[in-house]
Amino acid sequence: MPSNATQNHAASAPGKIILCGEHAVVYGTQGIAMPSSSTIDVSYEPGDAWAIQWSDVDLQWIEYAHKICTEIAARTKVRPGTITVRSALPLGKGMGSSTALIIAMCRAVLGPECEQTASDIEQVTYPARSGLDFAVIWEGHPVLFRKGEKPKQIELPIGFLDGAFLIDTGKPNETTKELVAWVGERKHQLQDAFALIAGCAQRVQQGEDRLSILRDHHHAQVELGVVPEDVQLLIAQIEQMGGAAKVCGAGARTGGGGIVLAVGVNRTSVPQEFPTFDL
Repeated sequence: MPSNATQNHAASAPGKIILCGEHAVVYGTQGIAMPSSSTIDVSYEPGDAWAIQWSDVDLQWIEYAHKICTEIAARTKVRPGTITVRSALPLGKGMGSSTALIIAMCRAVLGPECEQTASDIEQVTYPARSGLDFAVIWEGHPVLFRKGEKPKQIELPIGFLDGAFLIDTGKPNETTKELVAWVGERKHQLQDAFALIAGCAQRVQQGEDRLSILRDHHHAQVELGVVPEDVQLLIAQIEQMGGAAKVCGAGARTGGGGIVLAVGVNRTSVPQEFPTFDL
């Protein structure tokens, strides 16, 4: 790949919102996800050495961005330079921020034709990936995904997300990698929960009642053990008010549950300690 010119380059990538499929997609079931409206935005200015400018972020994210730079440099002849990152996407809360950063950085540094390089870097940084995060974030469109098959862009049923919003329940104490490994250790005991999650993806496509689908999906995630008790209580309150909600990422065993998708209730009914925001 040719070296970059001296101009500044900018790119962005959305996060992801999984509607159906957490953990189950790792084992070959269908999943459905859509891009978020919030993005990670990256600019790149060629220079003499790699530098990361990213304010108000934990050191681990700076180190992760440097690792991505190293992986880009190992695969291309690109010049080093200054990477400036701005994120409206919640980090480390189940919305695909790690993958979004890879894609945004690769697009900024290498241009739009960088899909394979970005995918290879994600594979290195997260070998146990299902591929769902990458598919929906790269496409920037709702996708139907099954591991090992080409993702298919789909249109969600009309009205499925009317009035939907996201709830920030806090950062999980475990990483996605740790949670996937923990669920994998018990996968033979969790086949019924995986089957229920897989069925939810089919039901979305068939246009079934969204409240019923999301409630069933949530209860399957509880069976997986990835919905902390405080988040279970929050979702129970939402269900009692006539709505439905589910964790939108790997979830957690302890700490916060990350981002939760809620439908069928008013945002003002959510307890104030849990920030809400648009899809």
